[in-house]
Amino acid sequence: MVKVSEIAAAVGRGVVAGVIGTAAMTVASTAEMKIRGRAPSSAPARAAAKVLRIEPADEADEARFSTTVHWAYGTSWGVVRGLLGALGLRGATGASAHFALVWGTELTMLPALGVAPPVPQWGTKEVAIDAVHHLVYATATSVAYRWLDR
Repeated sequence: MVKVSEIAAAVGRGVVAGVIGTAAMTVASTAEMKIRGRAPSSAPARAAAKVLRIEPADEADEARFSTTVHWAYGTSWGVVRGLLGALGLRGATGASAHFALVWGTELTMLPALGVAPPVPQWGTKEVAIDAVHHLVYATATSVAYRWLDR
């Protein structure tokens, strides 16, 4: 049986790891956006706005909300990484489970909320790029978690 103190410690490590993973994903996606000349995705913020029933007042408000959602979402998924670690999922197994949960949720929820088209309509290139961004996140989060858990 896992002790409450062990779960709390794992969640704390997960929060820190989630921030690190979000930073890594931010660097990767920002570089990709500059290379491809595309605007940032607004789908995660639109999903959060829909669920929370929030309507940004203007473009600046929308940009701030998008940044807040990005960091809150990545940090909160770090908590899940910590819980996976507390359950004994470490190394590649824990990282793979974390990646599957994070990316699977995105692929399911954004279309379900009507803020992104169904995944088959994305095209192979966009799916691959999205997968890489989430792989960067899950890998960086898991590496940070492993380092904090030593």
